[in-house]
Amino acid sequence: MKYIAGFRDKDAAAHLEKMLRAIGDKLDQSGRVVRIMEVCGSHTMAIARYGIRDLLPPSVRLISGPGCPVCVTDGGYVDAALSLAASGMTITTFGDMLRVPGAKGTLAEARAQGARVEVCYSPLDAVDYAATHPNREVVFLAIGFETTVPGVISILKHAQKRNLRNISLLVAFKLVPPALSALAADPEVEVDGFLCPAHVSAIIGANAYRPFVEQNRIPCVVAGFEPLDILFGLTELARQLEAGESLLVNQYDRVVKPLGNLAAQALMAELLEPADASWRGIGVIPMSGLALRAHVRDFDAAVRHDIEIPSSPPDKGCRCGDVLKGKITPSECGLFNKACTPLHPVGPCMVSSEGSCAAYYKYSR
Repeated sequence: MKYIAGFRDKDAAAHLEKMLRAIGDKLDQSGRVVRIMEVCGSHTMAIARYGIRDLLPPSVRLISGPGCPVCVTDGGYVDAALSLAASGMTITTFGDMLRVPGAKGTLAEARAQGARVEVCYSPLDAVDYAATHPNREVVFLAIGFETTVPGVISILKHAQKRNLRNISLLVAFKLVPPALSALAADPEVEVDGFLCPAHVSAIIGANAYRPFVEQNRIPCVVAGFEPLDILFGLTELARQLEAGESLLVNQYDRVVKPLGNLAAQALMAELLEPADASWRGIGVIPMSGLALRAHVRDFDAAVRHDIEIPSSPPDKGCRCGDVLKGKITPSECGLFNKACTPLHPVGPCMVSSEGSCAAYYKYSR
């Protein structure tokens, strides 16, 4: 705890707040308001928990982005999982997917009606389940960003080692750098700088953002999740924006290395290849996902069971897509804290513990 306490020191936070306000004064003098997007859902939750938005000067605005893997999973993917469950297959998944809505309902509702939906605490739980239930076809819901991809995709290695043929993956992996490029190119989204995710960066490495920074001239800072990490990152971004700089800075170098986790990257490259991906509320972003390579495609649940992941209709009244793009804050959605609450969520941003709406509801109502 002493180690963690060092990243929550009140005096250091007050010093960083003073630095931010000094930069804010310079921005005020030039009449500028800069918009910084925190990409990661864990950043969103930490920012709300520690009241960091309240410490920022008016000229520095912090907005949330599409960094919650559950939130950006398209509703059509949920419908495909529900169809597999309805056909008698066992769906294995992390618990945060249970209440994510599709057009046909949620996995929690399907389980209440008798479908086999098993919650896993590790991807290997799905492998063990398949091994102990050889007569059941098991499908693991393989979603997430680069953080969790290596662990999830290791299912294939373990299944091959144990000669299991009754397990497959319904894949909907997402990649962060292409999403940044899509946001930068979207005329409806105004982002001046990115606070880049910590866990993702530990896998892909800080240098993965360099092509984006050089091409778009938008500063990126990799930061950790403790309050001083975040304040330090925001101060650096605000400094760059006031000075007219566009640099890639890794302020989380105690964890994130320039080249990232090479072993994890090698496993991903062996089993996966880039593919277009559909993001809830955003649409299809070219080459922003990962698909199974040809030599392991027999583990692809969509191929093995001959199903298509349908396109998802817009959520009625739910503005989760606008929240994920940073166009609005959760409180600007007409359903927030009314029809949509954590007990009765309408959209995935209220379901996930990393969702912007859930963070606002818990800490900022």
